[in-house]
Amino acid sequence: MKITFCGAARMVTGSSYLLEVGETKLLVDCGMLQGEDEDKVTPFSIPPEELDFVLLTHAHIDHSGRLPLLYKQGFRGKIICTKATNDLCGIMLLDSAHIQEMEAMWKNKKSERAGKALVEPMYNIEDAKGALTLFESHNYNEMVEVNSNIKARYVDAGHLLGSASIEVWATEGGQTRKLAFSGDIGNTDQPIIKDPTYIEEADFVLVESTYGDRMHETDGNHVEELAKIITDTFSKGGNVIIPSFAVGRTQELLYLLREIMEKHLVPQHDNFPVFMDSPLAVEATEIFTRDSKDNYDDAAMQLIENHINPISFPSLQMIVEAEQSKALNTFPQPCVIISASGMCDAGRIKHHLKHNLWRKECSIVFAGYQAVGTLGRSILDGAKKVTIFGEEIEVAASIYKLGNISGHADKAGILRWLKAYKTPIKEVFVIHGEEQTALGFANLLIKDLGMNAYAPKIGESFDLLSATITQRTAVPVAAENELTSTLGQLVQLARKGDAQQTAQLKKEIQALTQKWQATLSQKADKK
Repeated sequence: MKITFCGAARMVTGSSYLLEVGETKLLVDCGMLQGEDEDKVTPFSIPPEELDFVLLTHAHIDHSGRLPLLYKQGFRGKIICTKATNDLCGIMLLDSAHIQEMEAMWKNKKSERAGKALVEPMYNIEDAKGALTLFESHNYNEMVEVNSNIKARYVDAGHLLGSASIEVWATEGGQTRKLAFSGDIGNTDQPIIKDPTYIEEADFVLVESTYGDRMHETDGNHVEELAKIITDTFSKGGNVIIPSFAVGRTQELLYLLREIMEKHLVPQHDNFPVFMDSPLAVEATEIFTRDSKDNYDDAAMQLIENHINPISFPSLQMIVEAEQSKALNTFPQPCVIISASGMCDAGRIKHHLKHNLWRKECSIVFAGYQAVGTLGRSILDGAKKVTIFGEEIEVAASIYKLGNISGHADKAGILRWLKAYKTPIKEVFVIHGEEQTALGFANLLIKDLGMNAYAPKIGESFDLLSATITQRTAVPVAAENELTSTLGQLVQLARKGDAQQTAQLKKEIQALTQKWQATLSQKADKK
């Protein structure tokens, strides 16, 4: 019985974990790599036709985006998830396939002109449709008999409509181990959806660490903060452009904007125009409205009971057609435009940035995580100029980031999720975080909480019966926090009395120390 880390290990995107229990092989998530992680794409760990199941935590593309590729390469097992995740994947995977096809077409036009070889899309619409035929949905808290040696239960992760943490009971040779996959742990007090559900026991835990090195801002009120930005921008005659993830974040923003309208918080601009410019967001909003039962929190359900749609208002206009989107560039009055993608690396948002980023009277409002290597991250980090569609654009607009509007738990939230376990955890695997963040959070768990914790590398495997790492990848050039983390692992293994593993880790620490010292010497020589 073993688990192999196939994605989102010392990186944020591409979540994928291979669990082998006897003859059963299953993946937990099958996500796409994004931002600077795209260069780290690797083939599937085993031939897809040998996989029996996929357990899917939620619909976001960094967790589900390679499912059509899995189907394309021969997978025909079940994809098990919640009902809302099933519904959202029904639109998101088709949208992803369309993007793959369009990007391949664009690259091939350039390749033909340059006499270069043509490329194929990662997958196409038919592959996505094929993958969707394999979906099987279940309710939260329902015990799912995956097969004779695997049971699973989905509990609300509070991150996205339908998102789940997954409890897995795996039995091999008469021995059972319980694993808990956190998925993406939600932030508390988000609009619309419920807070995360906590799990109380597991032998092994895989926990995300997206914000494992920081705390969300807690001061202020989202509604008032956004209302002030809109008021100030409109007073200058500018537009408010909000890059937003089409699924989840857009619906939260609509919730806030409805309240702003209801309370008349933008003086002299009652019922100001709001354009939701994303066909995917339009479809997702319909699903959010339809799947409210069992997913909405008490405040949102109270609105529904009072015959108020929590994510709609009269001045909201849904933009689907491309010509409608282009027309927004000459709209005659200040407006709010919400458009995807949330990290500005694709989609209609790039057109809106091209037409508004250089205007001093406009504002760009970021309302979600911006991965390293994306256009959104560059703008948020203070770039003076950016390149969009081959054209250099000056960044003259005001740049804002809404505080504490995040779908992910911060460091305190992740720790709260872990502290809910009432029995000792054999090993905590820290995943889904940038390398330094994951290493630092693992070290925090070791030093401050006395937990056995490790931030695995891509390709490493862990034997769940003997609780040992069975396959290590090559050790990279040492950084101080990696050395600290590895020392922490040595302490753990020494406590377990595992002489062989301890000896191996001592050798790795010696190698790391030598490389680290050499790096320091080189830096000193340069000075």
